[in-house]
Amino acid sequence: MRDVKQLSVSGIKNGTVIDHIPAKNLFKVISILGLEKFDNRITFGTNLESKKLGRKAIIKVAGKTFVDDDVNRIALVAPEAKLNIINNYKVVEKYNVEVPKEIIGIARCVNPKCITNHEQIITRFTVIPGNEIALKCRYCEKITDQEHLNIR
Repeated sequence: MRDVKQLSVSGIKNGTVIDHIPAKNLFKVISILGLEKFDNRITFGTNLESKKLGRKAIIKVAGKTFVDDDVNRIALVAPEAKLNIINNYKVVEKYNVEVPKEIIGIARCVNPKCITNHEQIITRFTVIPGNEIALKCRYCEKITDQEHLNIR
């Protein structure tokens, strides 16, 4: 008989589980969602084995569901992420985040001369398809790669 050790993290009664986050992006997701300011219980794990990603991270957030802008923020740094909505300790909804074709108002342009960095203009970017996320500013046409994204 094999001696199998298993570590478990307690479930949440209601809330959201964000799974399949690239391990290196765990703290980016926490930061862009403002979870460090959230008072409810948050549990996360990183460098967990994943067949798809090699290493992944997971975040459990009690008492919170995310709005579309939050989901778009997650998609920019973790485009493979899956969200599980938990109600009474059971998964009631499961879906993959999708990178939208356009990002409005949630990222900053990296071009210091862009008008959006000097005037009260809502930023607008077209998402450039590919393995890595890249955004093209509608105003100055500067392309920002995933490494240099500044998400609000």
